[in-house]
Amino acid sequence: MKNYTHINDIDNINSWIEEAKAIKKNPLKDIKLGENKTLGLLFFNSSLRTRLSTQKAALNLGMNPIVMNVSGDAWGIEFGDGTLMNGSTAEHIKEAAAVVSQYCDVIAIRAFATLTDKEKDENEVVLKSFLKFASVPIVNMESATGHPLQGFTDAITISENATKKKPKVVLTWAPHIKALPHAVGNSFVQTMQKMNVEFVITNPKGYNLNPEITKNTPIYHNQEDALKNADFVYAKNWSSYEDYGKVLKTDLDWTITNKKIGDAKFMHCLPVRRNVVVADEVLDGENSLVIEQSNNRTFAAQLVLKKILKQGV
Repeated sequence: MKNYTHINDIDNINSWIEEAKAIKKNPLKDIKLGENKTLGLLFFNSSLRTRLSTQKAALNLGMNPIVMNVSGDAWGIEFGDGTLMNGSTAEHIKEAAAVVSQYCDVIAIRAFATLTDKEKDENEVVLKSFLKFASVPIVNMESATGHPLQGFTDAITISENATKKKPKVVLTWAPHIKALPHAVGNSFVQTMQKMNVEFVITNPKGYNLNPEITKNTPIYHNQEDALKNADFVYAKNWSSYEDYGKVLKTDLDWTITNKKIGDAKFMHCLPVRRNVVVADEVLDGENSLVIEQSNNRTFAAQLVLKKILKQGV
């Protein structure tokens, strides 16, 4: 595997899950694998779990991670071809990607959606530009339309906590105070489509995700109906895809409570707005998996880096 940019880069989800579980039991087993190798982490957006877990994954493999907050610390980067650069951008992606490739053996990128330009977001301008102009492997730490490290993490977490061969997993939209991207929801959908689960999505009307991603996955507009007999409930807000980037609903009647989910395990990628997305009683309850999910971020990232390093970078 040269790059990890999409959940479909996973060739066999079950074998990947088992490999990640093995890493979790002995995270320093391959500490010599990344010796004298450098991982560059470039953040165009904020991060806590992704930043720290990916750094820790690199350290567990003996790599040297270096981090840059691109949007705050670097020159403004231009991504357009043939652009007259007489505005706010001082450096072109052609030079930036080439230079970083000289310093790093692997580059990891985090760049969110604009939520204003659907075409630009779906073209994944930042991620694809690094893929085009960098000369080293690229890892997606969340892009405009996907978060494959989170999706793989969620697969590990469900596998570890499932008590049935085919558990029911529900992805439910939840309220938020501002417009959020579709990346986590998209990758979770694509991950569940690879797994042996009964998977459904529930969201208000006007909040359907991209139909090219959801495909034949059942979508309910009645949250209560969707949550019946759920084993896992994954709550996540996203803005409208149809009316791109817009917030159409602001009341809290889709907030997750104990009454709604019963004995189901609760999942969320974090950070989470307490008593907006989910009630304290759920988040602090014994069925909450959110801290365990965060821990698994390290082992998901570590397996991805291990596979890339084994290609001989």
